Amino acid sequence: MSDALNLPAEARERAGKGASRALRREGRVPAVIYGGKEEPQMIHVEEKELVRQLMTGHFMNSIVQVEVGGKPVRTIPKDVALHPVSDRPTHVDFFRLSKDAKIDVSIPVVFTGEADSPGLVKGGVLNVVRHELELVCAADKIPGEIEISVAGKDVGDAVHISEVQLPEGSESAITDRDFTIVTLVAPSALKQSEGDTTEEGDDAPAADEVEATAQKGDDEGEE
Repeated sequence: MSDALNLPAEARERAGKGASRALRREGRVPAVIYGGKEEPQMIHVEEKELVRQLMTGHFMNSIVQVEVGGKPVRTIPKDVALHPVSDRPTHVDFFRLSKDAKIDVSIPVVFTGEADSPGLVKGGVLNVVRHELELVCAADKIPGEIEISVAGKDVGDAVHISEVQLPEGSESAITDRDFTIVTLVAPSALKQSEGDTTEEGDDAPAADEVEATAQKGDDEGEE
């Protein structure tokens, strides 16, 4: 499970673009906590601390204890708006979590067993279709990553979601199809070599044959 994060915050008394701009000039980021059958709570957080937590790489999949006036609120980040030019965070949405809440999250995939994959050992490569899995998880059991073994897989094989053992408390958010996560394919160099053979192999007409055919056509035209 991703480590829980703590983020100090202060209540935001005024809403609106003007108030938000003023906060950003002071190094603060406007935010809101909503959900859990309670009224939305307007807050603001320190930009530097928010950026530091964003840089951990698992902020969006972590439980974040937002401390407002010394009172912790258990949340998960739902959206971080970024400035289109500077990429600085401009607003954050936090979803308030109840004790038994289930949430939709995207969890990164990590592949194992490469050394035991015949296809990879002989030069094949992984063609990753999904770098993340969309899961429905219990709020207190969010996995940090999903390990998928490719042991025993050969070129042309694939791994589908039905083959993956998901952690307890997690299930796929996509249930209407057995989607592909990764395939094993031949190396691009081998594909290119095969393509060259097709284009320049024995079945391709030689240059002198093309020239002779063209000459024959010209002679028939003159008759």
